[in-house]
Parts: sequence; C-alpha cells; structure tokens
Amino acid sequence: MTEEVSKADKVVEIPMTVEIPVGPQHPAVHEPILIKVYAEGEYVVKAEAYTGYNHRGVEKLAEKKTFYQDIFLCGRVCGICNTVHADCYVRALEHILNKEPPPRAKYLRTLAMELERLHSHMLILAVTAEIVGFDTLFMHMMRDRELIMKAKEIVTGNRVLADYIMVGGVRRDLNSEKIDKLKKILTKVEPRIRYYWRVFEEDVTLNKRLVEVGRLTPAQVTSHGLLGPVARASGVATDSRYHDAYDAYAEVPFRIVTRKEGDCMARSLVRFEEMQVSLEICRYILNHLPEGEAVPDERRLPRRFPEGEAFTTVEAPRGELTYYVMSKGGVNPYRVKIRTPSYNNIINTVPFYVGHMIADVPAILASYDPCISCMERVVVIDLRKGIRKKVSMRDLAKGEA
Repeated sequence: MTEEVSKADKVVEIPMTVEIPVGPQHPAVHEPILIKVYAEGEYVVKAEAYTGYNHRGVEKLAEKKTFYQDIFLCGRVCGICNTVHADCYVRALEHILNKEPPPRAKYLRTLAMELERLHSHMLILAVTAEIVGFDTLFMHMMRDRELIMKAKEIVTGNRVLADYIMVGGVRRDLNSEKIDKLKKILTKVEPRIRYYWRVFEEDVTLNKRLVEVGRLTPAQVTSHGLLGPVARASGVATDSRYHDAYDAYAEVPFRIVTRKEGDCMARSLVRFEEMQVSLEICRYILNHLPEGEAVPDERRLPRRFPEGEAFTTVEAPRGELTYYVMSKGGVNPYRVKIRTPSYNNIINTVPFYVGHMIADVPAILASYDPCISCMERVVVIDLRKGIRKKVSMRDLAKGEA
C-alpha cells in the first residue's frame, strides 16, 4: 500500500457486478427467453427479461383469416392449453352471433379444459423437479402424465392439438364406453398425483430449493397484476372459473385453492391441490353429463358475422386468459387481441429475482409456469410515415412506441 493511499481519509469500494445471460434457450422451460441477471458474488442485484425470439404474428394473421379459420389458429397459440384458447375465442364468436351452446356441449368443453389443466400442471411440476436435480421424479411424473394425455385423446380425438371446440358446441361426443374408460384413467392417476404431492411436501432437496425462495406478498401480486396459481399461492383468490362462471362452471361444484406462503413451494402445492380439484370436476361431469346434442351441424352456421365485439376470459392453467374480438360485418374479424397470463407473470415478476441466489433463478422462473411462445406479438405501424417496426414490450409499456 502506497503512502498516499494509507493517509487517505476514506476509501471508496467499487463492487464487481457480473452480467449472466440465462437463455435465450432457457434451461428451465426449453423455450426461447433471455433472463439477464446481474450478480454480485452469488446474489442477483438486477434482472431484465427479453422476449420476442418466437414472434409469429398470430394476431395480425387472424385478421386475414375467416372467423372459423381462426378457431384453428387460436388453438395453436399454445400447444399445452390449446383447448382453452379455442374455447375463449369461440365464446367471443358466440357472443357476437348471440348463440348459446347446449348444456351437454358446455359440460364437455369443461371436461376437456380440466384435463388440459391436469396435464399442464403435471408438466411444470415435473420440470420443477428436473431443475432442482430430481431427474427420477421428473421421469416418473412425465410417465404418469401420459395417462391424462390418453384421456384427452379419448375426449377430443388428439393428445395435443385438439381442435375440439366449435361454434355452438364441440366436434365429438362421448358414449358410455368412453365414459367408463375415462373414469378408469382418473381412478388410476389420482393415487399417483397424491404420491408426488407428498414427495414435494416431504423431500429434503425439494424443500431446501423451493421453500422461502421467490416469495411474493399479496400486495406485490395485486400491484403487478399477477395471475393464476402465482396469485393464489400468495393468498389472492382470483379465478375466472368462479368470477365469470363460463361454460359449465356455474353448475359444477369446485373450490378455489389458495395458500399464504407465496414462495416456489407454495406455487407447486397450489398446483397439486388444483389437480385434485380438476379430478373432482372431471368425475362430476362424467357422472352428471346432460342429455341432448353436443355436436352442431356445421353447415347451418352463418358464414357472415354481424357487426359487434366481445371480450371473453377463461382460467387457463397459468391464469386468466382474455380475448377481444371485433367484427365489422363479413367473414373476417376486424381485430383479434389476445392477452395471455404468461405476459403478466413473466414480464412483471422480473424485479423479484433481486436478492436471490443465481441458482434460484431457474427454479423461480419455472414456478411461474411460463409459456413463452404466446407472449410477444406486437408490430407497430406508423401509417403517416409508412414505417413498420418491431417494438419491445418494455418500450411499449413506457409509451415509447
């Protein structure tokens, strides 16, 4: 140490901050997103999220297709919850047409969406186990998830992209033989879900990696507009199935699952209990399926739509999904606007990585159950200058588009 430094009145310490890109091919969700974290030592001091790697122009494309073609397009916004997207869009069309589907169709729609919730929750819980190093649990859960995929195939005709919802009803009905098969699958999968639930609650590794990690308070949830299991795990009882009572949810008994801890473990346990609720809903529907027709005659549906607009919501596995559809008359929609729950849950939770260890970042992100492909679909066009440019969600939120 030099004589000048030793005689100084004070010393200014400049900490070294390291920038660590996590992504774009993210280790937690295997989808393209970049979480850029800045760390001092092992702890995050700043975080930024960058999306847009999978822009597909879905909303703009929807304006070029007919109302009916868009049912298939909207069902492909998300590969995991495609029935939920199609249901939300179709109910908007039914509102514009002033058309009500029959009770049996409403029950079958609800059945398909609850099966989708089951396999979606099993998927992200398995991924959570994989991220913290529990690969065996991941493989077992994915194996048993196949039972739910089989049940969805029995109901809709396909394991993944169902194309099941149509204006005025559904495309396939259930007979007594299929109902018996579905009941057997539910009976087989329920003890497996309860077993994995107990593993999450009792396993030492899972508890050390998830408990008190990524905690969100109710005030943070409401001020940042967080949705679905992320909100309910912090004690915020929000659920579109209850508030909007769409399809058969006004008649099917169910409960809203909440916890108070607000951490990664709470978000996992909320999903486990919601799977139990989904099993109860599915059983109720299979035992109380109304009589009557469920599949409408597609040839009788109107080709041209009247002027009108509709705003509809559903409770997707990740939270409230909303669709806004506007018709100016004719065969094509004038506007289709989609807001997915991952848009809120991923963009608005970036500040909450700060203070956690670098190794916690993938686990926290996975606990939000992100779906990246449906998040960013924005292209800004300046009609006065003829300029077409892509704008990040951050600049759009600031009004700098």
